[in-house]
Amino acid sequence: MNFELFTALKLIRGKSSNKNGRNNIKPIINIALAGIAISVAVMILSVTVVTGFQNEIREKIIGFGGHLQISNFQSTDGYEIIPISTDQPFYPELDTLPKVSNIQVYANKTGILKTKKEILGVVLKGISNDFDWTFFNEYMVEGEPLKFDSEKKSNNVVISKKIAQKMDLTIGDNFLVFFIKNNKPRPRKFMVTGIYSTNLEGFDDLFILGDIRHIQKLNGWEETQVGGFEVNLHNYEDLDELDDFIFNNIPFEYKTTTIVNKNQNLFGWLELQDINVTIIISLMIMVSGINMASALLIMILDRTRMIGIFKAMGTSNTSIRKLFLYIATYLLTVGLFWGNLIGLSAALIQKHFKIFTLPAETYFLSHVPINIQIWDILSLNIFTLIVCIFMLIAPTYIVTKISTVDAIKLD
Repeated sequence: MNFELFTALKLIRGKSSNKNGRNNIKPIINIALAGIAISVAVMILSVTVVTGFQNEIREKIIGFGGHLQISNFQSTDGYEIIPISTDQPFYPELDTLPKVSNIQVYANKTGILKTKKEILGVVLKGISNDFDWTFFNEYMVEGEPLKFDSEKKSNNVVISKKIAQKMDLTIGDNFLVFFIKNNKPRPRKFMVTGIYSTNLEGFDDLFILGDIRHIQKLNGWEETQVGGFEVNLHNYEDLDELDDFIFNNIPFEYKTTTIVNKNQNLFGWLELQDINVTIIISLMIMVSGINMASALLIMILDRTRMIGIFKAMGTSNTSIRKLFLYIATYLLTVGLFWGNLIGLSAALIQKHFKIFTLPAETYFLSHVPINIQIWDILSLNIFTLIVCIFMLIAPTYIVTKISTVDAIKLD
């Protein structure tokens, strides 16, 4: 063990006191450690909350339309689209790609939902047996998902809790939806068999899920014609890669639209949250660095006499500076440990018990979401440690300004 490390360990384990026996430096060290621990805890909570918020909202949006959609090139961004045929080589062969979870058909049709007392504009999303119910199963509050008979179309639908409350509908109730064809209303009778609630404004207010064969008949389509295909992926990070691949392997008259392009406002809003996290992390790292730099400066001043003795014995300034950096790094590591313990404990408690709630009508979520990624936590700790150590180099330069004679005479 070298001289610097050996001396640093002795000083860390020992006590620093003045001639009256009082420990002057200990309170300062404790304050610095507390500052670091609180800063790290805040950083961890900021990252876990913001990434959790982004993931929750993103998954909800994807649940309503898949990661990307394949549709007719002439179709607009509206709900009424030009049909495409299911007799395509990519359907259902896209299911065989390792990064693709599933591919499913869909078609949308706008209409007016009418009960005895109320009317409401809705969008009937037509689906079939290939629909993945994983997302809606998680947010189903009553009833069950749809099951389709291959022989005849089903009148059962799944509606949102918001629509159910507005229209005073419950499981088993019947209602009419009026669709327009050739400027004439075409009523269809449906029965509620399931109610979901995602708290996602603009989606829960509109969508009801039903048999795609109703839309095919209303639009005069053939059985093989659908509005398009929704492609779900295993990982959101593969979206751009799969978008390019699928676009290059479908007929020229078709196009792909990612969920990001389809909902640019929402995804743009989510990306803005990264800026908030960056600002918070930058401020907290600065606070941690300043706390440790102040504590290190006080330690050096408190040990001025010792520094003078070391210099008189021939110890170089570099060696003494390294000694204090060892001490500061140890204290910084202790602060990081307690910060991680506090931050991760708080995050896990919120994740499992959902103590802190949110107004769903404002934030689209009923509770503060948490997303704990080990790599994010490790990166945060490593970055904080490196930045703070660099910030600690400057205060050690005061060692070079301490006069050996004056330091030894210091009482």
